[in-house]
Amino acid sequence: MAGHTVTRAQLTEAVYQEVGLSRNESAELVESVIAEISRALERGDMVKISSFGSFAVRKKGQRVGRNPKTGQEVPISPRRVLVFRASHALKHQINNGLNQTGPGTSAAVTARSGAGKVAPA
Repeated sequence: MAGHTVTRAQLTEAVYQEVGLSRNESAELVESVIAEISRALERGDMVKISSFGSFAVRKKGQRVGRNPKTGQEVPISPRRVLVFRASHALKHQINNGLNQTGPGTSAAVTARSGAGKVAPA
């Protein structure tokens, strides 16, 4: 599954192209949004972005893990982890993008995946 990474610079350029702000203003806007999301997560708040998904911090307790090479038990300290749940709208958009018939896509794969079916509104 070869993919590309979207960078802050690319997000800034997209805002510049779509919104029409200057490049500096676009960069400040992207940084401001990322900083606000980060601050909210640091406080333990959930961040929901409509039609995109939600970010939350989950607390994991202490547990015992195993070193895969040696098999030795190792204590894993309690920590907070970031979790992301994609919205149904984002999942639908991603799946529709993957199910498009194009070069290199066989008709059998397209038929199995359900491409061409109309989803209820």
